[in-house]
Amino acid sequence: MTALDFPEASAETFAARRRRVLERVGEGVMVLPAAPVQYSSRDTERPYAPDRELYYLTGLIEPGTVAVLVGGDEPEVVLFVRERDRDAELWAGPRPGPEGVAERVSVDACHPLTELSERLPDLLARGDTLHYRLGRRDAVEDMILGALATARRRGPRRGTGPRGILDPGQILDELRLRKDATEIEALRRACAVTVDGHRAGAAAIAPGVGEWVVEAAVEGAFRRAGATGPAFDTIVGSGENACVLHYVRNGDVIGEGDLVLIDAGAEVGWYHGDVTRTLPASGSFSQRQRRVYDLVESARQAAIAAVRPGATIRAVHEAAVRTLVSGLVDLGVLDGRVDDVIEEGTHVRYFPHQTSHWLGLDVHDPGDYARNGEPRALEEGMVFTVEPGLYFPPDADDEAGREYAGIGIRIEDDVAVTASGCEVLTAALPTAAADVEALVTRATTP
Repeated sequence: MTALDFPEASAETFAARRRRVLERVGEGVMVLPAAPVQYSSRDTERPYAPDRELYYLTGLIEPGTVAVLVGGDEPEVVLFVRERDRDAELWAGPRPGPEGVAERVSVDACHPLTELSERLPDLLARGDTLHYRLGRRDAVEDMILGALATARRRGPRRGTGPRGILDPGQILDELRLRKDATEIEALRRACAVTVDGHRAGAAAIAPGVGEWVVEAAVEGAFRRAGATGPAFDTIVGSGENACVLHYVRNGDVIGEGDLVLIDAGAEVGWYHGDVTRTLPASGSFSQRQRRVYDLVESARQAAIAAVRPGATIRAVHEAAVRTLVSGLVDLGVLDGRVDDVIEEGTHVRYFPHQTSHWLGLDVHDPGDYARNGEPRALEEGMVFTVEPGLYFPPDADDEAGREYAGIGIRIEDDVAVTASGCEVLTAALPTAAADVEALVTRATTP
């Protein structure tokens, strides 16, 4: 399977998304610029990644693009894109130009980017509110601020022009939170490639192997399957490194008896997988590792069982927490009644993060987890991670924690809310302890 096997959403899908935005923007105007080109040093360009909001509405992956969505009685979508440039294309690849973009994206008008400064003020003047994310400090933002200044001067007399500015996320975050069928399929593909990478990483694990070797196996499998690359910096934490939540150095050698935590995801068609598995380097868990592992796995199961429409994202977290706290009390790590421990929060030293985050075009996709002070109710089409974990720092200063010091275990799956419950998008990668042990291939095996 290659990247070419992953078709993008149809032109009509993108057009339908733009219509939904125009319905919600009212009499306002939304301006979405492309992401800037990034450089690793001096003039060395990094692979280009699109602004996710602009991509969500247009499917375009073109630096310099600016989309303007004008609401009101005569809604209009106008694009500004770079013109063809033979010299620039020699170095950075072909550009479609306004004509090429117009053939691909059905909008009301597509102009050369050089005309933005001339045309944008009139487009902005048609709205009473601007939806634009401040902070870019570039030419487009200068135009936005200029339009606001002009409206303040002329608005009282003419009654036209924008008087306020809002973050586009107030509209787009809610739309992106509920995935359509095309997006769910894209996420299935990203998760399938992610599972392939994890299997390759597990097969590379053995005492004496560098964490970086496992990282290379994971990411190599991603690329072979057609992924753009990793969705985020791959984590391969062996031994005590698994207790560092965002350990990305991947520079140590795996030791005999270590656990190896792999947290990795593939980016496929700009959508992402995000999976964690914790595996025994020697092919089998020790008794104390197995006790902690089985507890985290029970928490994962409890959290996934709580996923269904109408339940809350907080209830998913609470299911994981209650299972972990009950188990920690049984292990003698925590003392007291389960409810009291949860209320006091003493479990947080071992489980310091939330159980879930939204997943989609961004690894940490946008969307509120609470509305009006209340936890968010889950709806069909929402996609998020379920990732309980337990971490016992090697320098634990409490006697109970010292028994498991140096053990870090996280188990993470990606789930989509369905009409009757949820679909575990990463279910093809096992989580039961015996099955996880079977994933590990010893370097000494013939």
